[in-house]
Amino acid sequence: MATGGFSTDILSDETFDLLCTVCKNKGKNTEAAKYCTDCADYYCLTCVKVHDDVPLLKGHKILDQGKAKTGTTKQLPVVPTERCDRHGHKPVDMYCQNHDNVGCAACMAVEHRSCKDIFYIPEYIQNNVTTTSLQNTKKKLESTEETLKNNLQNLQKEKQNVLKRKSESIENIRKFRREINKRLDEMERESVAEIEDRYKLVIQQIEDTLKAFQENKKDVTSARDTLASAGSNVSQEFVSIKKGLAAASKADKSLKERKVGNQDKEIIFTPDQNISRMLEELKSLGQVTLKYNSKPKIRSAEQVKQKDTLFQTKGMKKYSVKIPSDTHDCDIFSSCFLSDGTVILGDFNNKMLKRLDSYNYSVRDHYVLPGKPWQVCPINNQEVAVCLLQMEEILFVTIGNKMSKKSTMKFNFNCYGLAYAGDILYIPDRDTTVYMYSLSGQKLKQCSVDQSIQNTTQSLAQSLAVSKDGSRIYAAVAGIGLIVLDNTGKVIKTFNNPELREAYDCYVTDRGSVLVCGYTPTMYYSSHLMVS
Repeated sequence: MATGGFSTDILSDETFDLLCTVCKNKGKNTEAAKYCTDCADYYCLTCVKVHDDVPLLKGHKILDQGKAKTGTTKQLPVVPTERCDRHGHKPVDMYCQNHDNVGCAACMAVEHRSCKDIFYIPEYIQNNVTTTSLQNTKKKLESTEETLKNNLQNLQKEKQNVLKRKSESIENIRKFRREINKRLDEMERESVAEIEDRYKLVIQQIEDTLKAFQENKKDVTSARDTLASAGSNVSQEFVSIKKGLAAASKADKSLKERKVGNQDKEIIFTPDQNISRMLEELKSLGQVTLKYNSKPKIRSAEQVKQKDTLFQTKGMKKYSVKIPSDTHDCDIFSSCFLSDGTVILGDFNNKMLKRLDSYNYSVRDHYVLPGKPWQVCPINNQEVAVCLLQMEEILFVTIGNKMSKKSTMKFNFNCYGLAYAGDILYIPDRDTTVYMYSLSGQKLKQCSVDQSIQNTTQSLAQSLAVSKDGSRIYAAVAGIGLIVLDNTGKVIKTFNNPELREAYDCYVTDRGSVLVCGYTPTMYYSSHLMVS
């Protein structure tokens, strides 16, 4: 017996073939006794009365479950009761065998109009044996649900970790700002103290002069009054005259020594423009990079080999880098990436460097060069170097709010390539020599490629790349492919895959792989070489 108005239908463990749709939506387990063909819903004896009380539903056809005239049991039709997500008033009672998908009649008419094998689900079930097991599907759903649950929990943890790191990063920025403010306060105090000390001397000199003039004025005034009071006393008059002249002489001497106007001095403070220029060039307080904190996976030797030697293209998109000031078609001859994700392109035809935004790859800024850029490489996160076609110089460009020229390094040979590693610039000429220079312009050494390579080509490189430690120099050489040199010019390896008809560019990845690309007059190729 139910108490307190609590329905026992909800707790019922009985299994019925057909459930009342209304009760089922309320979480009750009630057997259906009626079926409305217009609503496509099942009703128990209680809920069908509510159905009949609605005036709009009076004309609906209701099927009963009972005894037929033949004495057999009359069964209700077995049809789906779930409503379509897109067409809420229609039941999901159609099946497309071509796509193995279910939907309502409207869905099938719109999305599967060209499909041939579309069936009414109750009829399809009667004529076909389903291969999908209810238990297997239930286990699959439970397994998927558990997996999703675990992933949701992990994502929530990751979100909390990311939010925590975000707060830590922002706090680090503010901490750095406070340190800068503290240092600026110290510099301000030092500058103010220097001004105070310098002006203290000037003010002291003025005060000393004031004191001297006040004493002179007092002596002169006293001598004048004494002279006036001498009367007819000739002797006193003589004394007053002498003392008066002495006071006047002393005052004149003091005026000559301490001329008014000489004390009006100005100590000028000139701001250090290096600080202003540096702040103008910087676009943030530091470098922001993205790092994935994924857990390392244990891999077999074969997996490690494949993982470290093969690259796969995950996707491709095209972005336009043409800007209104371009006078020719863009010809991106060289490019480099800064550690914050900024992309720098060398536009050969338009003689300029273009900086791309790392988020949408739109052209954020450009710098017009005095010649056509041959190869560009990063020096640090705020500076790149570029060599120009048939020119004996390297141009250094700062990447601030606006790209601007920093300096130029001149040579006595044409620069046909450029790489930077370990604070050393590697510059090949048009022949077979690689020159190594410091950033200050000091020549460190040079090396020439050995005779075997010299006999096969007149040009050393179209492009140059260097390993991080500077022990390997990689050169894309027309007619040969890729050659690997040590820093004395000795050839260690060559790579001349037939796909690279004309090796044209090379690049060393962070993990030591070398990417090489080549071309023919009508087709471009690319290849990859793993160099240990």
